[in-house]
Amino acid sequence: MGATLATPRVSAAAASKPATWRSRILRQVIVWHWVSSGVCLAGMLLFTVTGITLNHASSISAKQEVRRTQTALPAPLLRTLAAGPASGKRALPGGVALWLKDTLGVTAPAEPEWTDVEVYLSLPRPGGDAWATIDRENGVVVYEVTRRGWISYINDLHKGRHTGQAWSLFIDVLAAACLVFTISGFILLQVHAAKRPSTWPLVAFGLLLPVLLIAFFVHQ
Repeated sequence: MGATLATPRVSAAAASKPATWRSRILRQVIVWHWVSSGVCLAGMLLFTVTGITLNHASSISAKQEVRRTQTALPAPLLRTLAAGPASGKRALPGGVALWLKDTLGVTAPAEPEWTDVEVYLSLPRPGGDAWATIDRENGVVVYEVTRRGWISYINDLHKGRHTGQAWSLFIDVLAAACLVFTISGFILLQVHAAKRPSTWPLVAFGLLLPVLLIAFFVHQ
């Protein structure tokens, strides 16, 4: 009789362990899902909007604004350029780079292009372009900035064009968070699919639709 009573007691304990393990995993997946959704929220909103603006870039007009500034490099700094190379790429002397930053707000590239006539600084930026030249004979500095509007700016953010290392790192982190969000969401779909018969047909449709569009409607 005692042995008979002991058997169901052990079986019940054994049966409870998988349920406890499953519930713990499920709770962890839910935590990953909502945390990753919080991390992704602002980035996904930005990349969703810019996905639309990029897709319709040809139909969105933008007014280009060009601003040019001309000034002169102080004579002592001009003399330091004489020690530079006749051609090739080399960093600006520290004093010249500091003067450009203080006077024009220009951060000189690591290695601008030198010729025997001038130093050319390429200064690309999201949503536009910029460049500067320093005449090595008379010290005339020309700085030109082109802006193509905020839509061009956010489109370049989407592409990571001329946005720097910090933004590139943000895109990588956002992509990783989106991956966690997607995988955890798929697990949650599987958990609740039994009560929602339309789950897997919708998932299959979402997977097949881009494949069919590429196969039949995208020009190779």
